[in-house]
Amino acid sequence: MQRSRLASVLGIAALAFAGLAQEAGPYKVVKTVKVGGAGGFDYVYADVDGRRLYIPRPNAAGARITVFDLDSLAAVGEIPNANARGVAVDPKSHHGFGSSKPVVMWDTKTLATIKTIDVEGGPDGIMFDPYNDRVWVFSHRAPNATVINAKDGSIAGTVDLGGAPEQAVSDGKGHIWVDVEDKDNIAAVDAKTMKVTAHYDLAGKCGGPGGLALDEKHHILFAACHEPANMAMVDANDGKIIMTLPIGKGVDGAGFNPNTMEAFSSQGDGTLTVIKEKSPTSFEVEQNVQTKAGARTMTVDTKTGQIFEITGEFRPAPAGQRRGQMLPDSFSIIVVGK
Repeated sequence: MQRSRLASVLGIAALAFAGLAQEAGPYKVVKTVKVGGAGGFDYVYADVDGRRLYIPRPNAAGARITVFDLDSLAAVGEIPNANARGVAVDPKSHHGFGSSKPVVMWDTKTLATIKTIDVEGGPDGIMFDPYNDRVWVFSHRAPNATVINAKDGSIAGTVDLGGAPEQAVSDGKGHIWVDVEDKDNIAAVDAKTMKVTAHYDLAGKCGGPGGLALDEKHHILFAACHEPANMAMVDANDGKIIMTLPIGKGVDGAGFNPNTMEAFSSQGDGTLTVIKEKSPTSFEVEQNVQTKAGARTMTVDTKTGQIFEITGEFRPAPAGQRRGQMLPDSFSIIVVGK
């Protein structure tokens, strides 16, 4: 059997083993760009207004945030000395922030570092909240969230979320929701007071949430979970679980496109699950797109409708580890679209 055909068969078999089938649908991998370079990777972030794609490359000498043109994927530059896991951008002040320790703040037009901000904990996830122009930096250990004023980089406060946060979303109207991975719940937070107002229990239907997205118009949360590997559609007002649907294994990111009324979850098993919101009470798995193993985080460009993922090629994983060492210069950007 030819190698290309064998790879295709093996990929389909892997999907079937995960309980998912490669389904015909509107989405496909439209582009893969091998950008290489040393360092690991975690969250990928699309600055839709600024038309830039930010990719942190942590955990290596020369840790940095690499920056690409969102439309062409041509290299634009980098923010050096940033051992970050994720990125957030304030489109008003044109300030970017990396979830490193210390947090790095830069000018998004020039990519020049403005300052570094000392924080406690272990910065991981990060989110910009347009409600009051603040950046939320999340940590699995206390403090669970450090809140930074995007205009000047001053610290507004810290928040105890009651567990290890992963992804967060904001409605831009003073409400924030954060998935708490180790407690199987979603924390509802008042953005003004920086206080937790409720915890929405996922009740065994969606364990270890690793991704979170929001339909702002209909106040629906999409929680993407590890075990069981489900997407839970949750009423953002009261935490009621509306419905659950299966997704792939190893999720670490979710997103929502209000233009198409579709939610997405990216999985390390090499699948991108697309869930269609037919109505605020009716949802269906529209498609499972085969991407590439390790592509567990994602970001949505709501202008073009494309989804961006990142991964590399890996050596076999040693016993007891999730993945092996990434092969040199194999790091790639994957673009999924119609």
